[in-house]
Amino acid sequence: MGILMTTADNAPLAPLAPASSLRDRVEEAIAAAIVSGQMPAGEVFSAPNLAARFGVSATPVREAMLNLAKRGMVDIVRNKGFRVTAVSEDELRAIVDVRQLLEGPAVRRLAGTLSGADLTRLRGLAEEIVRGARDGDLARYLQADTTFHLTLLKLVGNMRLHDIVADLRAQTRLTGLVDLVATEELEASAHEHLDLLDLLEAGAADECERLMSRHIGHVLGWWAGQAET
Repeated sequence: MGILMTTADNAPLAPLAPASSLRDRVEEAIAAAIVSGQMPAGEVFSAPNLAARFGVSATPVREAMLNLAKRGMVDIVRNKGFRVTAVSEDELRAIVDVRQLLEGPAVRRLAGTLSGADLTRLRGLAEEIVRGARDGDLARYLQADTTFHLTLLKLVGNMRLHDIVADLRAQTRLTGLVDLVATEELEASAHEHLDLLDLLEAGAADECERLMSRHIGHVLGWWAGQAET
């Protein structure tokens, strides 16, 4: 489905991307819009209104929004719809700290252990992230980025770790991401996934951990609209 979702001021949001069901497609498009700041924190959106923008019935949209509420991305507002949850700067810093503490050591453990099949799959995802950045397709970029990071954590073999990071990612807001579309910074951060795979394949544990920590730090830098040194 190629219909674009738009905000009240008609700024384009992510198109519905391929997924396993219509509800999943709607959910991922809305999640990408929330994370990137295209659906601002504090605003209330109704299922019928969103359904009209997508050109679908209200049922899959309502189901998607209820699932997003479980993920902590929206709150249910009785008789009105769903309010996008806010994340303060302090909360965002705390999320980044925890992710760095968890994901840095995780990739260190994976250094030199991945099979050829694992590396091939991850490279496909990393290349999809780069294409999304190059084409300015935020939904594609964010979906591939999420899958890449969570796939790495699955390979560690600790699903509790995977679930914790998945929850933290749902709470993250990348409000500067829209302004980075088709910029050198977005493409540079995308290429870091390929760099990480090279380090993992080479067994460079220390470098893997440092790169992952720096990469996650973009949440408070480039992806928040802030300069980085």
